[in-house]
Amino acid sequence: MSNETAEDVAALCADYQMDTYVRTATIVRGRGSRVFGPKGNQYLDFTSGISVVALGHAHPAVVDAIKAQAETLIHSSNLFYNEPVAKLAAKLSKCGLGGKCFLCNSGAEANEAAIKLARLWGSRNGGKYEIVAMRNSFHGRTLATLAATGQSKVQKGFEPLPAGFAFAEFNNLESVRAAVTDKTAAVILECVQGEGGVVPATPEFVQGVRALCDEKGIMMICDEIQCGMGRTGTLWAFEGYGVKPDAFTAAKALGGGLPLGALVASPAFSDVFTPGSHGSTFGGNPVACAASLAVFKVFEEEKIPANAAKQGELFRRGLEGLVEKYDQLLEVRGKGLLLGLALREPRAGDLLDELRAGGLLACKAGDSVVRFLPPLNVSDADLEEGLEMIADALDILFGEEE
Repeated sequence: MSNETAEDVAALCADYQMDTYVRTATIVRGRGSRVFGPKGNQYLDFTSGISVVALGHAHPAVVDAIKAQAETLIHSSNLFYNEPVAKLAAKLSKCGLGGKCFLCNSGAEANEAAIKLARLWGSRNGGKYEIVAMRNSFHGRTLATLAATGQSKVQKGFEPLPAGFAFAEFNNLESVRAAVTDKTAAVILECVQGEGGVVPATPEFVQGVRALCDEKGIMMICDEIQCGMGRTGTLWAFEGYGVKPDAFTAAKALGGGLPLGALVASPAFSDVFTPGSHGSTFGGNPVACAASLAVFKVFEEEKIPANAAKQGELFRRGLEGLVEKYDQLLEVRGKGLLLGLALREPRAGDLLDELRAGGLLACKAGDSVVRFLPPLNVSDADLEEGLEMIADALDILFGEEE
């Protein structure tokens, strides 16, 4: 980085970037579970780039794969074959649903592709087009994925949204059943609602949705963008529920830090798209795909999903101890290393400020939930340090109120 100060960088962002995020710190480099500011100040990063750098920052295997591919072929478009893309597609099929995939650049694009796949399939099967989604869900920022998102606060001002979406209560199977009509093509859900408050689905709900979709002859789509790629303790979150969807979407951790998304379908839905029906100029970029293959290799060699489950239990126990100590805390939610600390009052922002001041970065999931997304290979020592920082922040924020 050049010699700009943190203040210089913040001023440039304020002057020239659209005001779509509340930014709080300047980051110049990262290593493992830590990121560093311009003056060498450091933070323990329990955001992982919002669940993107699942192996931590600058993991050597991912860096080496990016360097090697960048020196070979950066981009060729989807008009031609190339090896990293082909190998990643095969990997996603073998560790997914045994069918084919569509590669793109982001979670929103992956969900957009899933919506189009369901509608195209539905149009050929009785003129079905409607998607049933869950309230408090989050599926992206495009107009279609906004329309599929069950949160009015992110939809406000963008109306009229695309039609063809209905909503049901999460973890309420009868509500889903009531929302399904003869025009329903698919049901889409997250096994853990990340942006919606870090709320896990019950096994009965996910299994019931699978059975309902089979009964009605419609698609079940799982949004694995945040809760997938090992985050909840299995490679895909739906595996922890003993079901297989007809399609799922992945992104965030998939590219190891580079923009990459995927729609992965079962064989029955793999040939719905045909040449010209969908596409993406940058989708399946060779460098991003090479990074993803490196991520999968580390996942397999180091048993990363199992580590996320183990470390998630350690982290959960520590957070639950804090809930017992402070009346202002309600509960710990989530699975694996996707955990939320729910407060009784809408003070998540206050807690985030205290955490950052003490050297720990986390995210919000609504005004009353602080979300923690450590790297999936986080060490015991980093988790213990993080818990100490959380305890210190809570003591500053709530100690005088006790």
